[in-house]
Amino acid sequence: MLLLNPGGPGGPGLNMPVDVGADLPAKVKRQYDLIGFDPRGVGRSSPVGCGLTADERITDRPYRAGTFAKDVRWARTVAAKCRAKGGDTLRHLTTRNTARDMDVIRAVLGEKKISYLGYSYGTYLGAVYTQLFPRRADRFVLDSAADPARYGRGTFQGMAAGTELAFTRWSRWAARRHTTYALGSTPAEVRRTFWHLVARADRKPIDSDEGPLTGDGVRAQRATFFRVRAAASWVAGLKTAAEGREPVPSGTPGQAVPQQTGPQRAGPRQTGPQQTGSQQAVPQQAVPPDNADASSWAVLCADTSRTWPRDPGQYRRDAIRDKARYPLYGDFASTIKPCAFWKPGSEPPTKVHNKVRSLIVHNEWDPQTPLASGQAMHRALRGSRMITVAGGEGHGVYPFGSCADKSATRYLTTGRLPAKDLTCRKAG
Repeated sequence: MLLLNPGGPGGPGLNMPVDVGADLPAKVKRQYDLIGFDPRGVGRSSPVGCGLTADERITDRPYRAGTFAKDVRWARTVAAKCRAKGGDTLRHLTTRNTARDMDVIRAVLGEKKISYLGYSYGTYLGAVYTQLFPRRADRFVLDSAADPARYGRGTFQGMAAGTELAFTRWSRWAARRHTTYALGSTPAEVRRTFWHLVARADRKPIDSDEGPLTGDGVRAQRATFFRVRAAASWVAGLKTAAEGREPVPSGTPGQAVPQQTGPQRAGPRQTGPQQTGSQQAVPQQAVPPDNADASSWAVLCADTSRTWPRDPGQYRRDAIRDKARYPLYGDFASTIKPCAFWKPGSEPPTKVHNKVRSLIVHNEWDPQTPLASGQAMHRALRGSRMITVAGGEGHGVYPFGSCADKSATRYLTTGRLPAKDLTCRKAG
C-alpha cells in the first residue's frame, strides 16, 4: 500500500487517492493500493473546531507598534477558545500520535510495511513515522520537505529567510527585462520601485478589483516572488494602478489583502496536489467551519509549544529584528502566534535522526518549505537521497511533470534509490 498525506497540519487526505491518483503513473497505481486518511482532528476523523471568527482566522499579521497589543490579544484568544472547545483532546492531537495512527492503518490492512508519499508538513509526519517505526517503513517519498529541527516557530522564520533569497533572484530577473516590465534596469532599481510602491500603498492604498491594497497587503503576498514571471507582471500592474491608470486586475497573484485562512497558509500545508478535501463527503454541519485552522494550530502548537517564548515582549523584539533582516516577511514570521499561549502536548516532539532509506524531492524555489529546509531534512535522514529541481518553482514536485518524476517513480516501483544526490534542471 502507498499511504498519502497532503500536508498541513490540518490537511484532509481522504480524497488523495483520487486527487493525486489522477497524476500518478499507471505503473505506480498498478503496484499499490492508494490509501488516504484524514488525520485525527481533521475532516471525518473527529474534527475539532474553536469557534473562531473570520478575523480570528487571519494568520498573516505584520508587526506594527500600534497594533501589537491587539495581536497579543488575538493569539491569546485563539488559544483560549481552542482550549475551551477542545479540552483535554488538544494535547493528544500530535504528530507522534498521527504517526501511530498510520501504523494502526498498516496493521488493520494486514501490511508488514508502509510505503508513503507525503507533502510539506506530511514530510515531517513521514519522518516521525520512520523514527518511531523504522523497521516498518518501506519506500518513503518526501516531497517539499520541512526542516525537522526547526518545525514550529522556525518553520515561519525559515520562510522569511527564503523569501528574501527569492526576492533577490526576482529583482535580477526583472532588471534583465526592463524593456518588458519597466521596473528598473538594475536589481537595485527594481527593488527601489517595489519598496516605493509599498510606501505609497501605506500612505494611500492602491486600488484593485477586490478592494484597496495596503503596503502590508503587498508584503503579505511574498509567495508571489517565487515565480519570477508572475511576480514581474503583478508588480508592473501595481505600478500602473498606483499611477492611477487602472486597478490591479482580478486574478493577479497577490492582488488584495493577506489570505484570510488559518496557519496552513503561513505554514507548511500548501502542498503540490490540489486539495478538494474530504469534508465534502461529510454532512456540512459535521465539520466546523474553522476545522482547518483549529486542527492546524492544535497539532503545531501541541507539538512545539514548549519551544515558543511566553513573554510577548520577546515576539516584539524578534519581529523588529527580523523585519530589518528580512524586510518582505520577517515581522510576519516572528511576531506572536497562538502557540505562545498553548498548553503543551502529551509528550515532547520527536527528534528525527535515522538511517531509514527515503527519497526527498524539492524545487529550488519553493515558497512554503524553502530549499534549505529540504536540505536539513536530508541531513537528518542519513539514509535518504535528495533530488533538487534546479529552477523549479512552486510547492510540490511529484508527480507533476518535473525532471524528478522518473527517479521517484523508479524508486516507488523498484525500491532503488539514486546512487547519489541529483540535481536536474526544470524544462523550459
